Amino acid sequence: MKQHRLAAAIALVGLVLAGCDSQTSDVKLETPAQKASYGIGLNMGKSLAQEGMDDLDPNAVAQGIEDAIGKKEQRLKDEELIEAFASLQKRAEERMTKMNEEASAAGKKFLEENGKRDGVTTTASGLQYEVVKKADGPQPKADDVVTVHYEGKLTDGTVFDSSIERGTPIDLPVGGVIPGWVEGLQLMHVGEKVKLYIPAELAYGAQSPSPAIPANSVLVFDLELLGIKDQNAAEQAAPEAAPAK
Repeated sequence: MKQHRLAAAIALVGLVLAGCDSQTSDVKLETPAQKASYGIGLNMGKSLAQEGMDDLDPNAVAQGIEDAIGKKEQRLKDEELIEAFASLQKRAEERMTKMNEEASAAGKKFLEENGKRDGVTTTASGLQYEVVKKADGPQPKADDVVTVHYEGKLTDGTVFDSSIERGTPIDLPVGGVIPGWVEGLQLMHVGEKVKLYIPAELAYGAQSPSPAIPANSVLVFDLELLGIKDQNAAEQAAPEAAPAK
């Protein structure tokens, strides 16, 4: 997390706290403004906690805002503040590195064990797939547009996206999604249902596309290939509704 983002986040939380005179137990949450203020503080607090900043002192945050608004002399020199922000940033980066390493190791262990199960095939790329319902329909190519139903999960079973839950299948270009899907779809026949176990490097790697998908996550998809559309449908397909590249 960049220093200016950290400072802005802390300042926003402090503003909410200062408005309450640091007496959070007596805060009223009745008017829209009061409720919105609480919501801002709650969201920012969760964000800071996710960044490993759960030991910030709310009273010190509020004091900083109070001194600034009251145009009082600041209690710490700029050099001290810069050093403090740098320390927090370094700690956050170390925490993120550790989490990424742990997630990567856990993903590799999961795939090693999963690959030993009967019915699970591991390709040269490391993609694992399991045929749930076999069919003999045609197979799509990389430049085709297909209609699919899917549900995406983390290895612990947490669902992060599901066209099945929405009740609406989607059209997407085979070559316009994450590598694990590009490969997996071309292994399927129309009418088949499979489970794809996608290593992080064939999904989003060290990047987190959303809070629901941590970095270095192995992704598990229940995938049903409903059909292959006419080539002219490519321009109308919406890859953003599926795991995009």
